[in-house]
Amino acid sequence: QVQLVESGGGLVQAGGSLRLSCAASGRTFSSYIMGWFRQAPGKEREFVAGISRSGGSTYYADSVKGRFTISRDNAENTMSLQLNSLKPEDTAVYYCAARMGHYNEIYYRTEDYNYWGQGTQVTVSS
Repeated sequence: QVQLVESGGGLVQAGGSLRLSCAASGRTFSSYIMGWFRQAPGKEREFVAGISRSGGSTYYADSVKGRFTISRDNAENTMSLQLNSLKPEDTAVYYCAARMGHYNEIYYRTEDYNYWGQGTQVTVSS
């Protein structure tokens, strides 16, 4: 089992940047496929980005491709999401998620993930 804690959210102007972090407990972090999701008020939780166990493969939602970058450090049990060129429509609570899986897999559906953090708020003002 793994416990996840997000940090790094905040208020930023459109065009600005933020860096979100997800700290994981346990000694088997490299066994987990990781992902970032977000949920805006009144909307369903949606996939943002995913990363394979090694970090060698990544996958992004079209809405964030070219602006956001997902990464992980298995030695430090952390995952990050660099958010650049932020837009008001990026405003949401951002969640990190984890599931066990095969080495090069990435998942993008909420129902595919077993473990979730509590979320961190990102607000982008226009």
